[in-house]
Amino acid sequence: MSAPASTITAVTPDGPEVEAAPAKRRRLRFVANPKAATGLVVLAFFCLIAIIGPWIAPYDPSARSSDLIQPPSAQHWFGTTHLGQDIFSQVVVGTRGVMFVGLLAGIVATVLSVLIGVSSGFLGGAADEGLSALANVFLVIPALPLIIIVASTIPGAGDLMVALVIGFTSWAWGARVLRAQTLSLRRRDYVEAARATGESTWRIITVEILPNLTAIIASGFIGTVIFAVMSEITLAFIGISTISEWNWGTILFWAQSQQALAQGAWWWFVPAGLAIAVLGTALSLVNFGIDEFVSPRLRSSGHTRVRTKDGRTVRMRVGFTPVLTTSGKDAPVTPVIRTDEAKGTL
Repeated sequence: MSAPASTITAVTPDGPEVEAAPAKRRRLRFVANPKAATGLVVLAFFCLIAIIGPWIAPYDPSARSSDLIQPPSAQHWFGTTHLGQDIFSQVVVGTRGVMFVGLLAGIVATVLSVLIGVSSGFLGGAADEGLSALANVFLVIPALPLIIIVASTIPGAGDLMVALVIGFTSWAWGARVLRAQTLSLRRRDYVEAARATGESTWRIITVEILPNLTAIIASGFIGTVIFAVMSEITLAFIGISTISEWNWGTILFWAQSQQALAQGAWWWFVPAGLAIAVLGTALSLVNFGIDEFVSPRLRSSGHTRVRTKDGRTVRMRVGFTPVLTTSGKDAPVTPVIRTDEAKGTL
């Protein structure tokens, strides 16, 4: 059993108590996390571009010109295609479709996984068996082949249809994980105490259960967004979805079909590829930030210091415990770091 980081006190047999410096309390601890802050800034940038992209694009992404396969310049920041189309405008305008599909599919899949997974794990009985069977059915449905079939058979299947298909076929795995975690949480002491005081079932779920599932829910949402983005780009790259609507996959489709790599036109496919990589990195950084925010052990790492009698400071680290020892009767208290697994002093 561990004590809170802000009240850690080290006691030695022959010396006075050594107080640990209190951890700094931050009202916006999640936003103050460098990983989360970086990820949110990048994600907000892409969302802003998705909203205002068509208005700030310098050219019509489909407009042709006489500047054929030109490298990046002051007039065309990302160069041009074989038809003289401005690649920068294509990347900016195509951001809307990618973000729309990713966020909508993530929201739909997350809502379904939370409703079905948490309800199944907490209610139990026939409801658990029925919802688990439903999740097992959707778990074996291949999402990408289904999207390809829907996109190829339904005329004019756009981003909305693709996002809904991804969302309705990607919730089962998250529901199974949430169900397993809920089964572990529903018998905890604080849940039993809330049930004994007469709290309603849905209040116990929303107040006692869901806050402890934040990291899993966020991880599932981010995973679905990444999968939806990659599915949308894959469909456009292989030519299944309509190529009249611009997104990053459409840019890669035309670059591959016109052999941009063989022509040395690296500027045709590199910007779209970098945009995909940066978006995935931003989502992963947000996930890491959420994990550190909900984990007390990771949250207090590096923010607690122990000051010894001789004025030296020992920084608390995850996986290590400061042990204050004395080498003699009147010797000053000195810290020795040992691992949590070790029972003796290193």
